[in-house]
Amino acid sequence: MNKQKIRWDDLEIVLAIAKTGSLSGASRILDVAHATVFRWLNEMERDLGVKLFQRGRNGYAATPIGHDLAESAMRVENEILGAERRVVGQDRQLAGTIRLTTTDTLYLGLLAGFLAAFRKKYPEVRLEVVISNQQKDLSRREADIAVRPTNSPPEALVGRQIGIIKQAVYGQKQQWHELESEMHVSDLQSQQWMSPDPSMGDKPMESWMAKNVPESNCRYRIDSVLAMQTAVCQGDCLAILPCYIGDVDEHLHRLTQPIPELETGLWVLTHWDSKRVTRINRLMKEMFESIKLT
Repeated sequence: MNKQKIRWDDLEIVLAIAKTGSLSGASRILDVAHATVFRWLNEMERDLGVKLFQRGRNGYAATPIGHDLAESAMRVENEILGAERRVVGQDRQLAGTIRLTTTDTLYLGLLAGFLAAFRKKYPEVRLEVVISNQQKDLSRREADIAVRPTNSPPEALVGRQIGIIKQAVYGQKQQWHELESEMHVSDLQSQQWMSPDPSMGDKPMESWMAKNVPESNCRYRIDSVLAMQTAVCQGDCLAILPCYIGDVDEHLHRLTQPIPELETGLWVLTHWDSKRVTRINRLMKEMFESIKLT
């Protein structure tokens, strides 16, 4: 086999499957989708022209060649971990730059407090936050970490889903404070509504609005969720907002149950190479532990 056909990424995949005996177990270790591990394994076996694992009732068992590669991967992993320990030593003061991209809504509603605590804990880290509704290309190093709402994270990135973003209908609290129980959306169709501008690219929201709200009652469009939140507080219209911001706004009242069709996963993602950078790995790990969406 040509040694240039085998990269550390390939060995890491083999090692993860060998350790867990399954693709699902490997996907959890590698923080990628089950289907991605399956595709990578097939591509590796095709490129190398060998069978690395046999699938049986008890999961994936390494072939002799697969076992040999897994042992090689273990040695490489030990060398890398040793090198990291020698470089980092006992120094707990992480340093360097982390460039994180997210939306304005997620920053205000979930991340601002966490990032303030992270900066206090690691003062030598230079934090750059890019607020944008446009997806930055992590592979081109436009950002190191992306915190994004998505139900289909790019296969080229690794990370973890840290929760589900739920959305519901909100109105001004002063107008709706006498409402004792949540309503059905059909009971609110006669109200005046606002919706996201098409430039935001929220296709599920646009589809839901078209099906559930008469167009004649939706004459207000805004291209910012935070601006929509402010507009609802003025009492002009009803709007669908993320529950993590609507539920904590003392000027708003939630009128409906969360809408299942509009649920979106919240993911923390990075590039494959970046996940081994200590400061990036540390921020992601603490974010997984600190930010909870229920």
